Amino acid sequence: MKKIALYVVATALVMGLAFTGASFATDDKGSAEMTLTSTVDPAKKAKPAIFPHAKHQERLECADCHHSKDADGKQVAYVEGQKIEKCESCHNKAAGMPKKLTTFKEAAHASCKSCHKKTDKKLAKCSVCHPKKK
Repeated sequence: MKKIALYVVATALVMGLAFTGASFATDDKGSAEMTLTSTVDPAKKAKPAIFPHAKHQERLECADCHHSKDADGKQVAYVEGQKIEKCESCHNKAAGMPKKLTTFKEAAHASCKSCHKKTDKKLAKCSVCHPKKK
């Protein structure tokens, strides 16, 4: 009887650790800070953007910025837990996107600047995302 109880407890412990590990794996929210730059359609004078991802996560939901596409290439809303692809995998000159969304730079400017203008106009200045090099 003691052996059965021991096996039940051991199995429960192992299963609990397995599920805890799985939940940690899906809780990956990406880097706290990112340097965004285009590799598919780089600008002639590339200006990488410093993106404080963790600060944005404190006040926004993933779906506020991220989305996916369907088989026809149409935008589909983000679903919790889905794989986040690089923006430029769709937002590039070869993908046939609308003019203001053709490149990663244009898509980021459209999304980021419009949000910043709504929330805090001071944050819509170029130097906020593109600080001068020291």
